[in-house]
Amino acid sequence: MKAFQVEFTAKKRGLLREALQNYGISKRTLASVKYSGGYLLVNGSEVTVRHPLEIGDAVTVIFPKETQGKGLTAENGPLAIVYEDDALLIVEKPPGQNTIPSREQPFGSLANIVAGHFERHAIPSTLHIATRLDKDTSGLVCIAKNRHIHHLLSVQQQEKRMNRRYEAFVHGEVTAGKMVITAPIARKGTSIIEREVREEGKFAETELELIQSGGGMSHVRLKLNTGRTHQIRVHLAHIGHPLLGDDLYGGGLKLIERQALHCTELQLDHPVSGKRLAFTSALADDMQALS
Repeated sequence: MKAFQVEFTAKKRGLLREALQNYGISKRTLASVKYSGGYLLVNGSEVTVRHPLEIGDAVTVIFPKETQGKGLTAENGPLAIVYEDDALLIVEKPPGQNTIPSREQPFGSLANIVAGHFERHAIPSTLHIATRLDKDTSGLVCIAKNRHIHHLLSVQQQEKRMNRRYEAFVHGEVTAGKMVITAPIARKGTSIIEREVREEGKFAETELELIQSGGGMSHVRLKLNTGRTHQIRVHLAHIGHPLLGDDLYGGGLKLIERQALHCTELQLDHPVSGKRLAFTSALADDMQALS
């Protein structure tokens, strides 16, 4: 497969460097184009970033082919693809699967499986996971096929144009129909994994909407306004409604053996076309059994 490229038409006069920055191409990405085998073309001729543009000039950026890091082993395995094009890959991650490999579990992660997919289809990219999920959280994951696309998705996240919604089952009967949980999150001093609400932590905000409650538990919908590690898990425990199955944060394992959390919705602007995209994912079987 050929290297990823983007094309646009110059809308005003000026240096190519300025037009590229206005188009959202970062300095880091430009450096990779310059030093790692990419090309800048204006009206079909190779140029440098100092090339003066005229209105109507056709600009093409050909990005260098990326290679997988040596620490990531490509594997064959099931991959639930929701959407795929030259820029994006949207998949559903099952519960119990790491998003990326760890020292303790170097194989079987979503990243390993996606690397195998890229290898089989000759996709010249390393792995750029834009939205990670904890091992036991299931649902939608967004993956960029290029460093430039990953950068644009990161900008969307910062500008809150990428929206993710989750559904969860929690202990206790939530009484409020809607609430906003605003509580700073920091790493717990006695753990390298666990987080907690602490005054000096980083700002974190989660929106909660009640779907149904009864029988000592509640089915809720959640929206992240920030993206802190374990944010939903920590915030729900903080308000006295830990996730079912989340024994790290006070949840019981009687009804489900993993945290009952699923990313059900993902909305974003396509980083190339600008078209608004929306994806949905049905709850995993073990969570459906709780409804």
